[in-house]
Amino acid sequence: MDAMQVLKFAKDHKAVMADLRFVDWPGVWQHCTFPIDEITEGTFEDGLGFDGSSIRGWKAIHESDMLMIPDPSTAFIDPFFEYPTLVMICDVQDPITRQSYERDPRHIAKKAEAYLKQSGIGDTIYVGPELEFFIFNAARFSTGTNEGYYHLDSIEGAWNTGRDEAGGNLAYKPRTKEGYFPVPPTDKMQDVRTEMVLTLQKLGIQVEAHHHEVATAGQAEIDMRFTNLLKMADQVMIYKYVVRNVAKKRGLTVTFMPKPLFGDNGSGMHTHQSIWRDGKPLFAGDGYAGLSQLGLDYIGGVLKHSRACAAFTNPTTNSYKRLTPGFEAPVNLALSSRNRSASCRIPVYSPSPKAKRVEVRYPDPSCNPYLAFAAMLMAGIDGVKNKIDPGEPLDKNIYSLTPEELAKVPNMPSSLDEALDCLRDDHKFLLEGGVFTEDSIDNWIEYKKAAEVDAMRLRPHPHEFELYFDL
Repeated sequence: MDAMQVLKFAKDHKAVMADLRFVDWPGVWQHCTFPIDEITEGTFEDGLGFDGSSIRGWKAIHESDMLMIPDPSTAFIDPFFEYPTLVMICDVQDPITRQSYERDPRHIAKKAEAYLKQSGIGDTIYVGPELEFFIFNAARFSTGTNEGYYHLDSIEGAWNTGRDEAGGNLAYKPRTKEGYFPVPPTDKMQDVRTEMVLTLQKLGIQVEAHHHEVATAGQAEIDMRFTNLLKMADQVMIYKYVVRNVAKKRGLTVTFMPKPLFGDNGSGMHTHQSIWRDGKPLFAGDGYAGLSQLGLDYIGGVLKHSRACAAFTNPTTNSYKRLTPGFEAPVNLALSSRNRSASCRIPVYSPSPKAKRVEVRYPDPSCNPYLAFAAMLMAGIDGVKNKIDPGEPLDKNIYSLTPEELAKVPNMPSSLDEALDCLRDDHKFLLEGGVFTEDSIDNWIEYKKAAEVDAMRLRPHPHEFELYFDL
């Protein structure tokens, strides 16, 4: 839709409000709501102002004014508000220069797509993420000077088989690591996930499947049909919004934390990627697992820069509770077909050239999708441009390798602190085409170190009391 079509769309749906949204630096949607009469054709060019100094990691107080520029192609009617409300996703501009803000994640994603075309390698990058998440019945947590705790609960929790429940404990609770994927009554979230899918479909998002995931306590996955990078990043934000609000409506809560439970599988965001040109897939060929040389080179770039990309694809301290050996976590940087313990897997479900792609398995859903998708694309482009060899495929169980064999396989960082150091040492590939800037990378590292790494380092952990209180 263009501006005039959006205004007609709002009128046809009797919208009384317009909700403008943009994504902040860490990856959370922010919004401001206006009476619908405030949105005119000129709004799509002039934008509407907000205080950028109040957004995490953005402007200083003395340069706080910024503009939201609504993208008419993103318009939809909010499915949860009581009053009909038009929603649009916005780009962010500086009101003085009218230039796109270099720390606007959506702008970075747009530049990554433009750089792909500029490179001549292809004209489209298709992305298909598999977001996993937990649906809990309750979540409580708090930290302070003298305390720190969390408590999660689920009607499905394996720890609740002996609990006295209202109406009687009816059991059928998925055992630890056995949630993939029995039918109801063990799977108690079928109808919840279906409502999430139906809501996404109403908003024009194609969904391929939904199912229970491996962990106990309501771990779930809903898979969207692949689409181009920017549109998919927008859809990820809508997906998270829908999933959380459907859950809340049912008295439930959702988290995309990679590792909320100890001793069970964490939540990943396996991300399928392929490059096309003129409507034709470029990853299909006669090489390993049916890949073209371009596809292999792309994977070579992803593997080479994965430790740096981790700062964007696995951007929380909690991310590295998931990225540990076992639990199907792809900590080892290797290429394989079918092997789910490899960080880059080549799915072999279909022989069709259109289905040929790489599944990068280490990202998790706590990421900002605009930044994560852009970083992986830039790593892959670097691989194609410099013909980076992905190395020999590892078609055996990585976790059964001998120590000598395993020592030859590079691995992902073991902490966010290490990932940020890797980004500082290896980010030139991100600067190509002006996609990322030195300012945006430096700011990301500084923000993450101060707000998250140092904040975690300074706090006692509850388990430390069990280990050390009596020493």
